[in-house]
Amino acid sequence: MSPRHVLLALLVAVIWGFNFVVLKIGLGEFPPLLFSALRFLAAAVPAIFFVGRPTVPWRWIIAVGLVLGVAKFSFMFIALSAGMPAGLSSLVLQSQVIFTVLFAAVVLRERPRPVQITGTALAVAGIGVIAWDYGKSSPLLGFLLVIAAAVCFGVANVLMRYARPPDALQFMVWVSAVAVLPLFALSFLTEDVSALGRLNWTGVGALAYVSWISTLLAFGLWGFLLRRYEGSVVAPYGLLVPVFGMFSAWAFLGEDLTVLRAAAGGLVLLGLAIPQLTARRAARTEVRPELLVPAGR
Repeated sequence: MSPRHVLLALLVAVIWGFNFVVLKIGLGEFPPLLFSALRFLAAAVPAIFFVGRPTVPWRWIIAVGLVLGVAKFSFMFIALSAGMPAGLSSLVLQSQVIFTVLFAAVVLRERPRPVQITGTALAVAGIGVIAWDYGKSSPLLGFLLVIAAAVCFGVANVLMRYARPPDALQFMVWVSAVAVLPLFALSFLTEDVSALGRLNWTGVGALAYVSWISTLLAFGLWGFLLRRYEGSVVAPYGLLVPVFGMFSAWAFLGEDLTVLRAAAGGLVLLGLAIPQLTARRAARTEVRPELLVPAGR
């Protein structure tokens, strides 16, 4: 990659890592389901009027919209709202790669390579250590909700493997539109939505960041890089998302990062990096969205 494009890849990782801090701030202004609904509304409108009609069948857009947009982000936002640390969430959510490999093996009959099995085992061990350390001082509910979000992300990745969207940004805009109405319905049924009448600059700023910067800008830049380089060149930069996420949470939110959690996080990152860094370079590589999209959007 050229130096300019390396900087773009690093910028995307920083944006998606810092996103977890902004989510935490936004959830101080909105209940989780309402915040998620507003996020997808802002991401879909007005972009939906400029990206053109969907280029993949509606069944895949609806399926991904419900699994990723509604289920995954509901679990994620509820976990953060319930007290799950932002930095730790950015790391644990990367376990979506583990579930993607498992689901792809079962549903798509894609046999994982030995290096993928080794990397997955290391990542699982690291997640287990984090769960044990976290459970000693905090309720496990938030941790389990993030794991549930990662499971949903894995299912959505397999669905995207079937869909094969040629334009990732356009696909995400339409997925965002699908998620809006179910999320608003769930919010009005289960939450106090009076926050809509108490909008302030903090809430609006957080909403603008997660909708336009984290979703549209960063996803557009990531798609730009994937159209110019092999997936094996671009994907490893996604592993920096939890690094920036944990550092941002420590710097801006004062979150504690124990030595054991840092070491376990390093084990998770090593496990996730091994399959990427040892992948054989090919002249023409098929883009696999389930392995190339980091989980910090």
